[in-house]
This record gives sequence, structure tokens and C-alpha cells, in this order.
Amino acid sequence: MSNPIVNLTKMPDLRRRLVYTAVMLAIYRLGVFIPTPGINVEKLRTLFTGTGDQQTIFEIINLFSGGALEQFSIFALGIMPYISASIIFQLLTVSLPALKKLQEEGEAGRNKINQWTRYGTVGLSLLQGFFISYGLLNQGYVMGTVSAPRFLFTTMISLAAGTCFIMWLGEQITERGVGNGISLIIFSGIVARMPGGFRDAWVNRGDYFGVFGFVMLLGFLFLLISTIIFFERCQRKVPIHFAKRIVGNKMYGGQSSHLPLKINMAGVIPPIFASSILLFPATIANFSSSTKFQAVASFFTTNWVYVTLYVGAIIFFTYFYTAVTFNPSDVADNLKRNGGFIPGIRPGNPTSDYLDNILTRITLGGALYLSLVCILPQFLISQFNIPSSLAYTFGGTSVLIVVGVAMDTVAQLESHLISRNYDGFMGGAKSGRFKGRK
Repeated sequence: MSNPIVNLTKMPDLRRRLVYTAVMLAIYRLGVFIPTPGINVEKLRTLFTGTGDQQTIFEIINLFSGGALEQFSIFALGIMPYISASIIFQLLTVSLPALKKLQEEGEAGRNKINQWTRYGTVGLSLLQGFFISYGLLNQGYVMGTVSAPRFLFTTMISLAAGTCFIMWLGEQITERGVGNGISLIIFSGIVARMPGGFRDAWVNRGDYFGVFGFVMLLGFLFLLISTIIFFERCQRKVPIHFAKRIVGNKMYGGQSSHLPLKINMAGVIPPIFASSILLFPATIANFSSSTKFQAVASFFTTNWVYVTLYVGAIIFFTYFYTAVTFNPSDVADNLKRNGGFIPGIRPGNPTSDYLDNILTRITLGGALYLSLVCILPQFLISQFNIPSSLAYTFGGTSVLIVVGVAMDTVAQLESHLISRNYDGFMGGAKSGRFKGRK
């Protein structure tokens, strides 16, 4: 009973889920090494190793795909098209009344939106596959024995099919495995690159203070993970009281609870949006011979210019995505219908304004926290001369995703253990207190 790892193996249903999740992730990692026909992989790797400290949008996709784009495998696009399609439909649901009404219809409406999201994923995969293959074709990364039309067609189909297969794997893991399948796929891709990052850090330890520098890097990583866990679990608890009401011969309500408002409700969406937009000039410059355009792209990737724009974009998207995902007016209306109220605040619009005021203040803290974590790679590169590939592997968005997904998965395993009367991962009196981001 005292060992949570042993307790996991004692539950047949949970054991089957864990094995199923491991097998699906192994299939995904196997597909990363299946190359797309017609590409010169060795020459393609120079696109990622020859950019120096200048990060491009391809490096972001390569990071989230676990190195699949660098090898241009059938999983080269990763799950990014599905994430983009999901975000697009979330924004459309807020802005279009028809989609908002469809979402409010319940399970049938949400299933319909999910189906449209899948169609959008296929369209985005085909579009991205075409532009990437067309750029690689013009830059000479294709074998000379393959014709241009054949390469474009096979690449588009292969990449779209690979993304659809990953999307199916994620849905199967969510339904039959443990944790969120899409998040675990991104998690596995980033974690798979970390052993290579540790190896490079040890091999190149002489470039930054020797063995002492390597130990300092490990200590920095531990401190960063601890900081992310602290801020991801931070929340403002707004007290909620429920009025007493009599239904028949029974009395309901009269209870006290709280409404948790997380300091970071947007998750890792703001850094992904901000970096994708700001890195487009540098990415296009790689496929352009125009010196003027390359000069403009170089200006946007200058340290102080890039950091300033990056922080501003993160703050903007944090507020924007928080407003999309959390509506104070809806929360106030739900509280009013259920007989709940905040002490000292009148129901209705005053409650909505009160929640909006609290959310505005704590979101600023969350945005600044995201900004500091995401600009750490730039600081490591400029101040300690750490290679960009190593800095972006152990800092910024990648660590945010790894820590967040790990917290969510552990929280779900914790709930399974508690439901079967086992001690949770925290053990003893603290059992059941470990909570994920949601």
C-alpha cells in the first residue's frame, strides 16, 4: 500500500491502460524514423544545423515532432496541424454565434465541431505539406532521380496521412489509455530529444565552465522545473456561498466552496502563437535570395528586438486566450441560477465585473511568468554561450509542455489510485492533494 508504483500494477484496468499507452507511444516513435520518399536527409539536416543561433519555425515543428521534421519522416508535421485547427475552431466558436449555439447543444454539437476540426487538420496538413515540399524542392533537398510533380504529390499525401495517423493515435490514447493523448504525443517527442541534449551538454562541457558548468546546468534545470510546478499550481480561490433552498421536504444549499482562478489559464498556447508569428521572417529568409528581405529578417531576430516583441506578443496572447477560454459573464450567470454568490458582491453584473477584475490582475502575473520562462533560452545563449539546440531543449516552451503534461498525467493516475482506496503518489495524509493544471 505504501509504494504507489506497485499499486499501479495491482489494478488490472489501469495496468491495461498503461500498457496500451506505452504501445501507442512506441508506435509513434517508430514512425518518426520512416522517411518520406525522395528527400535527401543528409543534406536536409544542414537546414537545422546551419542556422546558428537563429531559430526558425521549422525548429519549433521539429521540436514538437521529436526530430521527425529533421529526418523528414512521414510524421514530419507532427500534431501541429491538429493543434492549429483546434485553436482556430475554438476562436470561431467564440466569434460565430452559429458555432457557439452548436457547442451549447451538448455532446452531439461538440462531436460535430470535433469532426470539422479533423477535416480542418487534413486541409492544413495538405497545405503545409505543399509549401514545405515546394520550398525543399527549390532549395535542392530532393534527390535528382525524383520528378518534381511526383515529389510534391507523394510528399503532400505522406505528410497528411502521417498527421491523421498521429491524430488517431492521440484519440485512442485518450479513450483507452491514460492521460490526454495529444499532449502525451508532444511530451514523448520532446522527452525523446532530451537524452541527446544531455549527451551534447556533457561532450561540449568544456565550452561552458567544464564539469562545474554541467552540474550548474542540471541545477538550473531542476530550479526551472520547480518554478514551473509552483506557478502552474498557483490559483486565486474566490469564496462562493450557496443559499439555502427547500425542494419538497428537503433543504439544499447552505454550503461554502470556492472558485479556483489559475494564474496561467492559457497554458503554452501564447508562447507557441508568439514564436510562430515572430519567426516567420527568419524562416522565409532561408528560402529567399533577396538581401533586403534577409536584412529585415535579421532585424527581427536581433536579441533585444526579438525579446521585446516576443514578450509583448506573449502578454497579448495570454490575455486574448484567457478571454476566449474563460467568460466571467457565463460564470456569474451560472452562479446566479444555482443560488451561489460571492460574499459582499451582488449577483449578476457586479459578480462578472469582480471576477474580470481579479482575472485581469492575476493574468498579468501569469503572462510575465510565461515570458520569463520563454526568454531563458535567449539568456543562456547570449550570456553563457550555450548552443541554441541545447538551450531550446532545456528551456522555454519545451520544459513548460513536459512539466504540464507530467502534472496532468500524474493527477489522473492519482485519481485512479484514490478511487480504489490506495494511497496516492504523495502518500499518507497528503494523498489526493496533487492536482494537475486543470
